[in-house]
Amino acid sequence: MDLRKITDDFAVAPQILPEDVAEIAKSGYRSIICNRPDNEEYGQCDHCDVEAEARKAGMEFLMLPIVSGVVTEEAADRFRQALDQMPGPILAYCRSGTRCTMLWTIANFDRLDPVEIVERTEQAGYDMRGIISQLQSMQGA
Repeated sequence: MDLRKITDDFAVAPQILPEDVAEIAKSGYRSIICNRPDNEEYGQCDHCDVEAEARKAGMEFLMLPIVSGVVTEEAADRFRQALDQMPGPILAYCRSGTRCTMLWTIANFDRLDPVEIVERTEQAGYDMRGIISQLQSMQGA
């Protein structure tokens, strides 16, 4: 399991398995967000199996599937709401963690300094400079 902390209240991970959930809960996470559509890849575990383990561990779970490269405004809004409403710390996962990091970047663009966003995401192994640049361009439009 490869948990990558972005803030004290938020981390991302590549695909997790149902058997990882107990350890995730023991690490202090209280909520899980799945951003990976079921059946995206052959042999991938179903989100329902992860959700069942999360519920057993007393955690909240949200399924918010994002097709790779297609983040809608509605999905970004739902992700922001989840960050605001679900108990933290929150772990979000997808195939590699990139989609979750993109959503976090979009959700926090108007809350944090763009330099801080880039630094935090780079420390977790993700380059969000392109997303920041796009958001800045849209803001200036």
